Amino acid sequence: MDSIILTAGQRRRLQRQLRSTHDVRLYRRTLALLEVSRGEPVVAVAHRLGVTPRAVYYWITAYTCAHDPEALQDRDRPGRPTLLTETDRDLLRALLLGPSPQDLGYFATEWTVPLLQEHLARCTGQRPSDDTVRRELDRQGFVWKRSRYTLEPDPELRGKKAAHSLANPALAAP
Repeated sequence: MDSIILTAGQRRRLQRQLRSTHDVRLYRRTLALLEVSRGEPVVAVAHRLGVTPRAVYYWITAYTCAHDPEALQDRDRPGRPTLLTETDRDLLRALLLGPSPQDLGYFATEWTVPLLQEHLARCTGQRPSDDTVRRELDRQGFVWKRSRYTLEPDPELRGKKAAHSLANPALAAP
């Protein structure tokens, strides 16, 4: 099956899907089908879209079974299960809402992802990845920013700058 023949209605539905989708994978699959239906070789379409010819053949087969553009959409996949148990999640929440790292013997005043990893490893025997910890913090609604050191302006210097700019009007003018 090196080509696919579409009716005018099927082509319009695929073109409508191409214009309305925001999913890049669905866009690529729909575009591949339309290109192959116009007579483009599967290998050329696959090369242009950065996929294997086998993938294009799968998309053609999926579409021709149902003749429905919805057949090109991704199916839900469960993904890899998290290593954190419900107890680990509760511990993480308790750490962020409870004692500071100093209270638990760490030389830090705020929790960081590496410090949370270390404490979870001590308590549970498993050291979750930094991405796992960040995903769980996000899932639980925690937001954080990296702390920044800021110094107050020197009041003596501020007075000198103001006096200097008033003495020289060329410096004071924008």
